[in-house]
Amino acid sequence: MDIRNIAIIAHVDHGKTTLVDALLRQSGSFRDNQRVAERVMDSNDLERERGITILAKCTSIVWQGTRINVVDTPGHADFGGEVERVLGMVDGVLVLVDAAEGPMPQTKFVLAKALALGLRPIVVINKVDRSDARPNEAHEEVFDLFVALDASEEQLDFPTLFSSSKQGWADHEITGPRAHMHPLFETILAHVPPPKADRDAPFSMLASILEYDPYLGRLLTGRILSGTVRQNMAVKAMTREGEPIEDTKVVKILAFRGIERVGIEEAQAGDIVAIAGFTAASIPDTLCHPSVTAPIAARPIDPPTLAMTFSINDSPLAGREGDKVTSRVIRARLMREAEGNVAIRVRETENTDALEIAGRGELQLGVLIETMRREGFELSISRPRVVQKADPATGQMLEPIEEVLVDVDDAFVGVVVEALGKRRGELRDMRPSGGGKTRLKFLAPSRGLIGYHNEFMTTTRGTGVMYRVFDSYAPHKGPIAGRTNGVMIANSDGVAVAYALWNLEERGPLFIEPGVKVYGGMIIGEHLKGSDLDVNPLKAKQLSNVRTHSHDENIRLTPVPRMSLEWALAYIEEEELVEVTPTSIRLRKKLLDPNDRKRAARAS
Repeated sequence: MDIRNIAIIAHVDHGKTTLVDALLRQSGSFRDNQRVAERVMDSNDLERERGITILAKCTSIVWQGTRINVVDTPGHADFGGEVERVLGMVDGVLVLVDAAEGPMPQTKFVLAKALALGLRPIVVINKVDRSDARPNEAHEEVFDLFVALDASEEQLDFPTLFSSSKQGWADHEITGPRAHMHPLFETILAHVPPPKADRDAPFSMLASILEYDPYLGRLLTGRILSGTVRQNMAVKAMTREGEPIEDTKVVKILAFRGIERVGIEEAQAGDIVAIAGFTAASIPDTLCHPSVTAPIAARPIDPPTLAMTFSINDSPLAGREGDKVTSRVIRARLMREAEGNVAIRVRETENTDALEIAGRGELQLGVLIETMRREGFELSISRPRVVQKADPATGQMLEPIEEVLVDVDDAFVGVVVEALGKRRGELRDMRPSGGGKTRLKFLAPSRGLIGYHNEFMTTTRGTGVMYRVFDSYAPHKGPIAGRTNGVMIANSDGVAVAYALWNLEERGPLFIEPGVKVYGGMIIGEHLKGSDLDVNPLKAKQLSNVRTHSHDENIRLTPVPRMSLEWALAYIEEEELVEVTPTSIRLRKKLLDPNDRKRAARAS
């Protein structure tokens, strides 16, 4: 059977997963009476809750006797490592662009990777059924983007289709019949070349995706570069430098058939499959026949830009809500994550109970923490900090700079420009985007953007949209002001009392409600002044024989908003931590004892 391998790349929320849904339905992958959830490829709980794709996934569609392997990739820049490693498995890319928004930062980021690999793109202008759609302008912007990214003449000669993934149609013309996805299927078969594969050579494959199966162990997914792999066949694994890792046998070969993985006896060169049987091989190792001596070349992944320290939870409430609390278990879990996620780096620290985890951004690391939390882990997390690197020529330290694209109502332009200016952002472009909105483009240091998203949503009253993507490294941009207010810190262990919290409200907004367990050193609210304040949230009302109406009124407290992980990580300062458990998120000081904090302050 003929094979085509294609990846779908686009900015977040431009409709990739919905498009895959439509292709699967119209290719006959589902029965007519089969009930299938929307965005069937987003199978992860966090993906469904957040409405984004986090993990790259494979599926396959049979159309007119040809098997089309489709890779659905994340659209958020924080998960760019997922995109970069799977582009090596495909021979073409389908670039999906929203007809109203046009090409966005993540489109540019992933497209640059695809063009550098020499992949020829197919452009699909999606969501042309939107009331604010401008498909012709979006098409021109895509062409301009290709030119800016130094696309070759062959790559610039890309076919274009207009579609509505939600309605299930694609056409070569905007005014086409809008009946089905057949034009897109035909374009893929005509434009994407068959995989270059030597079926007579010994088996070799580059591992691009690593997963764990409770029954099969490690599952390594990739495209077979040459030869044939059979069940129970002897194979070996090599590093990208050609050093041997292990010799083993193929326990299971899984092929993608629709949305399911099916066991098969053998697979030919050019197909994308998952192989079980390896215990040490990872990404981007070469899996091959024992006679192969040269590894498959693997492209380097962009370095991480943000780091946090993950340590054990050593608070007085440790171990009460989670069952995975020891440094050994946490270390093993993070090392396993680094094996399967090439965009994450794990580094040892001076503290044996802590590890430094570096990744692409707040969202990626936040998803990792949330995933571990749901698995039963208890952790203490430090404030995010940027990963700097030295200039090889001058030795000067450089910091990561991000391109920030903002769409806001015209009334909020001033406040956004002022806020990003204070965070050392440089305004590079400003133009109307229609509908009373303005599009702003900034270059801002990554450290200045930590925690800004919550402030941005507040100042734009939830109507603004902000996208970020790594741009370059540049010399340090100067100091950036941090949090100006202090915090209220509990001075004893126990359960918070409504009467005590009622008296503390005049000092600043609270983070806890009555009945919540607290301990000495835990942060329970924000102090309106610039200094920290030790308070007693356990103080109950003194009982007496005096009864008056004014003293016996019901205590009414201001409702406390639910604390999110992203907000907590952005709020804390260097000497503070976020305590994360399966059921709670708490803020605390690194040093719980007030005397230790005073000595540390004097020493600094």
